[in-house]
Amino acid sequence: MNYRKFLSALVLFLIASFSVMAQQRDSVALNTIITKSVKFTNDYPIEKVYVHFDKPYYAAGDTIWFKAYVTIDQHVPSTMSKIVYVDMYNARDSLMASVKLPVVNGSAAGQIALPTDVYKQGNYRLRAYTTWMLNFDAAYLFNKIITIGNPVTDDVRTHITFSTTKGTQPTINTRIQYKDADGKPYADRKINWTVEAGHEDISKGKASTDQDGFVNISLPAIPSVTLSSADLITVMEMPDNKDNTHTFSLKQAAPGRDVQFFPEGGNLVADIPSKIAVKAIMSDGLGTDIKGTVTDNTGKEVATFTSQHLGMGIFALQPELGKQYKASITFADGTQVSYNLPRVQASGITLAINNASADTLRIRIQANDQFFQANQNKGLYIIAQTGGFIKYAAQTYLHSKLYGVAIPKTKFPTGILQITLFTSEGTPVSERVVFINSNDLLNLAINTDKPLYGRRQPVKMNILAKNGTLPAYADLSVSVIDESKVAVDENAENTILTNILLTSDLKGYIEKPNYYFKKKDEKTLADLDVLMLTQGYRRFVYKDIINDKKPVVTLMPEQGINISGILRNRTGLPIFKGNVRLLMNDRNTALDAVTNADGVFLFQNVMVGDSTKVTINARNNIDANSVILSVDGAKYPSPTRITALPDEKLNIDSTMQTYLANSKKVYDGTHQLKEVTIKAPTAKRLGHLDQPALTGLGLDPDHVIDGAQFKGCPVFVPCLQSAANGLTYIDNMFYVSRDYNQGGRQPVAVFIDGLRMDNTALSSVNAADVESVEIFFKDGLSGINQMDETDGVLIINRKKAPKGSSIKLSDLQKLIPPAYILEFNPRGYSATKEFYSPKYLVGKPNNTGMDLRSTIYWNPKVHTDKTTGAASIQYYNADGTGSYRAVVEGIDKDGHIGRLVYRYKVQ
Repeated sequence: MNYRKFLSALVLFLIASFSVMAQQRDSVALNTIITKSVKFTNDYPIEKVYVHFDKPYYAAGDTIWFKAYVTIDQHVPSTMSKIVYVDMYNARDSLMASVKLPVVNGSAAGQIALPTDVYKQGNYRLRAYTTWMLNFDAAYLFNKIITIGNPVTDDVRTHITFSTTKGTQPTINTRIQYKDADGKPYADRKINWTVEAGHEDISKGKASTDQDGFVNISLPAIPSVTLSSADLITVMEMPDNKDNTHTFSLKQAAPGRDVQFFPEGGNLVADIPSKIAVKAIMSDGLGTDIKGTVTDNTGKEVATFTSQHLGMGIFALQPELGKQYKASITFADGTQVSYNLPRVQASGITLAINNASADTLRIRIQANDQFFQANQNKGLYIIAQTGGFIKYAAQTYLHSKLYGVAIPKTKFPTGILQITLFTSEGTPVSERVVFINSNDLLNLAINTDKPLYGRRQPVKMNILAKNGTLPAYADLSVSVIDESKVAVDENAENTILTNILLTSDLKGYIEKPNYYFKKKDEKTLADLDVLMLTQGYRRFVYKDIINDKKPVVTLMPEQGINISGILRNRTGLPIFKGNVRLLMNDRNTALDAVTNADGVFLFQNVMVGDSTKVTINARNNIDANSVILSVDGAKYPSPTRITALPDEKLNIDSTMQTYLANSKKVYDGTHQLKEVTIKAPTAKRLGHLDQPALTGLGLDPDHVIDGAQFKGCPVFVPCLQSAANGLTYIDNMFYVSRDYNQGGRQPVAVFIDGLRMDNTALSSVNAADVESVEIFFKDGLSGINQMDETDGVLIINRKKAPKGSSIKLSDLQKLIPPAYILEFNPRGYSATKEFYSPKYLVGKPNNTGMDLRSTIYWNPKVHTDKTTGAASIQYYNADGTGSYRAVVEGIDKDGHIGRLVYRYKVQ
């Protein structure tokens, strides 16, 4: 970015703006603020990543199809980072999948497969980012809860509810129902339960289900802070020792709640009328309805209020010096609690905004008498910025206690606007954020060739993109789902509009973000303004910028995959102008490089796949047999721990019942086993009986995992964690679940190829090398657990290399690569697939089974015509009838973003 060019244009704009409030031309401090702010924005540009998914939730056996949009500055497709990462973690922060994709023109498309034997039912956390974004607060990375049900490997369906018994020692009552896949209750089953917080057991007990499959568990009094981060783990005893374990978050059971008050502008100032926003949340982070009254320290009632949306509300108050104010709150369940309002400042100045007008932003600046007397005739500055870009600046002098300014909204783009009031010394004294709605979004229109379709009929969909009235060249992604199978809570959706314009600039959780965009009526706009008062803005902090407090940058933007290393001679000295060649046989690629004075070679922007073997060859050098070749190790920075989000679904079986039932039918229809005749004996699978040290364990393991289940597994331990029934993985250790839930803290003994190993050795196992995994809950007659103070045995059997004939030393030396050749597998780009969309020939018989697809169509690479702004796609409906929902999202080359939902009927 050209800093000087940008700054010059900005200053010219600001000079025109000064006339709004200017009394004199003395604006040294203002120019300093502007200059530092512009330099900060140029030096540390803001990148954002938004991910569009084909649907809101999934089942094990599905594939997550997605498209990542990478933007910079004013939502323009980023050219700074050319690699985007998409990682998915389970509830215990174990990495389940990691996708690395090349970014082309600001976007990248990919997928994550969800094998049924790897992904247990639960709430997973997906995070998307560029390495440049990791230099800044992790709260601004793209985060989303991905709820995954598993109707294939888990035959037990559960539903849990909570209630509280009030009293001097309140208890939490939980009621859980257990059913099989056909809806039949599990009656008279023993249940062992444990409440766990921070990997520590805080309560445990036993119970049994009744004839209807219900079990009632009363939890003792547990502090709300502890309960909000605790889990209830239940183990239902099943035949053949295959106990069924379920984990339930207790966040919703925690009785804790909180109410916060937010004076407009930041402070309550004596004798200045103020709007005060209020926000009430439960311990799970979701808003709750309240009503309240405000009284002063004499007991006089001075205000009343009621929450208007998701626990948020607003009331007016004129604070008086020396008074203390208290709010008496009544929650929806009748509970009453009192909270103190913020302290009243004796001296101050406030900034108030009226954002009700469609075309004008009205600003009111008011000082109380004490502040006015102390600061009369001193300078004041107003700066309004969005995304780090200053859009308005003005100055005045404090000649009056009250100022009013009207600013046309045409000066500002759609999104969050931060307005800050400064003293002449450059100190921010009051701040307010507002949301601006301007007519600058990408206009999308959709029409189909028919208003009504039949099953399996072709659909031709036409899309038109405009920037105002002009055709727009847009990069779009299109998803079509069957709404009868995939119910969507539209208010809670995370969209390209909610993310880029709202949530990516606000710290903290935003409940139901699409509510503010789905319908822009008077109430929605008022609720959005209350959100701006309560949520605040934290990305762009003037105090840090003015004080030259800069973020610590340790990671530079990636322009591609670079492979580097050093070429030395036998003495260890670097070789200058050495010749190095990079070879990729599977791509028939050869690249050449020459080392610098430090012996460093560099291959930039190498298109290498995730499983590609790379050969570095330095043979074309003098005395090549004496060179030493080394390659720099790749750094894989990992974001910070992902905190729990209120989006997590508690009762997945019931809330996703329709979708999971359909997913089970799809899985059964595509995984039917056919009868086969075995004509040759199968090869003997390696097992513990092949290892003398393990023969005392007995003949049959409690659980065996075939190595085929780990096919395509990126990291072995998370895949093992998901497949190892009966084991619990905590703090890099495996435990027998039943014993752990009853207080046992001895980890299992780990054996790899018959050798006793530490648990950490599992991280070195390559999933593709695993022949089988055997699990023993008891050590039989082996004495392993007694000797090692362990509990249970976990055995990893790796594949044996095929035996060959003897080889001579001279032949063996030929197999050892010389020093000038080095082979390795860098972490390349993840392989991508194309969404399969079947084609049906109308009028011809089709012998295929029912088409039960829930995602009817997914296309992440729809580009409109540069001249007309039009694009056309075609696909075929499935056998489902009812409403089909198409979602189109995207961005044009100038940073205009857009989204449109379109529905049609199938009968």
